[in-house]
Amino acid sequence: MAAAACAGGTPSDFNGDGIADTAIADPDATVSGKERAGLVHIVLGGGKGVVEISQDTANVSDGAEAGDRFGFSLAVYDADKDGCSDLAVGIPYEDVGTVVDAGYVQIIYGSATAVGSEVPSRGFIQGETQPLGGGPEPGDWLGYAVGAGTSTTGIPYLVIGVPGEDGAAGTDMGLFGYVYGTSYAAVNVSQGSAGVWEDEEAYDRFGASIAATDRFFVVGAPGESVGTVGFAGGLQAFRPVINTEGIPDPIFGMGQNRVVSDDTTAETDDQYATALALAPYRPSGAATVTDAILAVGVPGEDVGTVADSGGVEIYHIAADGTVTLLNWIEQNVDGVDGDAETGDYFGQRLAAVNTATNVVSTATTMRLAVGVPGEESTAGAPEAGGVQFFSLLGAPGAADSWIEPGAGIPAGPSARTYAGISLAAGTSLLYVGVPYGPAAGRAVYGFPWNAASGSAPAQTWKPGVGGIPAAGAAAFGATVR
Repeated sequence: MAAAACAGGTPSDFNGDGIADTAIADPDATVSGKERAGLVHIVLGGGKGVVEISQDTANVSDGAEAGDRFGFSLAVYDADKDGCSDLAVGIPYEDVGTVVDAGYVQIIYGSATAVGSEVPSRGFIQGETQPLGGGPEPGDWLGYAVGAGTSTTGIPYLVIGVPGEDGAAGTDMGLFGYVYGTSYAAVNVSQGSAGVWEDEEAYDRFGASIAATDRFFVVGAPGESVGTVGFAGGLQAFRPVINTEGIPDPIFGMGQNRVVSDDTTAETDDQYATALALAPYRPSGAATVTDAILAVGVPGEDVGTVADSGGVEIYHIAADGTVTLLNWIEQNVDGVDGDAETGDYFGQRLAAVNTATNVVSTATTMRLAVGVPGEESTAGAPEAGGVQFFSLLGAPGAADSWIEPGAGIPAGPSARTYAGISLAAGTSLLYVGVPYGPAAGRAVYGFPWNAASGSAPAQTWKPGVGGIPAAGAAAFGATVR
């Protein structure tokens, strides 16, 4: 009997029924008695149930082990082009043989009949018999970040960050693996590759952050030294097409000293590109999406004398690969709600979206969410956190809004909830994961992108509710896609 067909055309549709699904990771969950082995819940849209996937699931290779943290990172794309979305799962703390924390990535395949278990998973590690070159080493953290998409020529691709990779340049210089096509061809790319900005250096951690669309992907190196400025941070943008050097085509690289705002230059411990977000952009006069808007988190930025208050740079990437600074955003910008405070880490996480790709992009359709996990709303709730909404276009203070525990995010405020530490962009909803703080408030909350300050979520996913198992939950919602 032929397998049921997948409809295709809907993002994050793992069972191919034309209704979007939600993947929610709990990388600290206990699985088969193994603490912090990790698992992923796939909540099927339309009330069709919940699928729980771990390394103990049938047809998922390897096995659950303590400390693996399966689901630490996630990316969604159609890897095998069958119409069902597939899930790339990062497991950066997986031991490969006796090599501790070498890391592993598995593609979990969608299916119209048995999501995650009908087709054997596909795994990626570093080693001679694997698609990625080199070999596993302690603390490589392969899969610390992942990003994926389908190029404009229809080729699926997966970007796998390996920020702990060591080499001749030193410890934790980092690299990424680029896996493309349905045959899963692969190549490694480092800052020593032809055309890639800057040089390999110790502690650059190239590959610690990744963002992707169908036209571009961007890889962060938050430990990058810019000149003599240590841990200032940097990034490199690519097109998802193999060039004559045999790697994805580099188009530009930069830190804060290359495209400088009026407010910021590269400073020690800024950690520019700790977080990245990309949204497809259709400029005026274009018949379709041709460009992208890039948001770059700089959570270690000092605003004046206020240490680690954080900021976000916004850039326009044109179809020809040129990059233009649009805005600098922080909480001391005119019109923006709130104040820059020590240890806010504004920009530690980002999510961006174009809610209407079929029309010319506007300030209404291009939206940004900024995580502020160190925000202290009351003296009794340090690091309660919060999330601030902006437009990706126009003045930052023209349409910003704010949610936090007790004002939009249910429950709290409570100490060390770190709201804003987990964000993900859906077309209609922003997903806010709250994996920490009081157990009663741990959940994933879906907010409309035009949510007003303090408004309630439109949808909630929570352990023990709606078919989501309560057992084993530890950091439910730490990653969402």
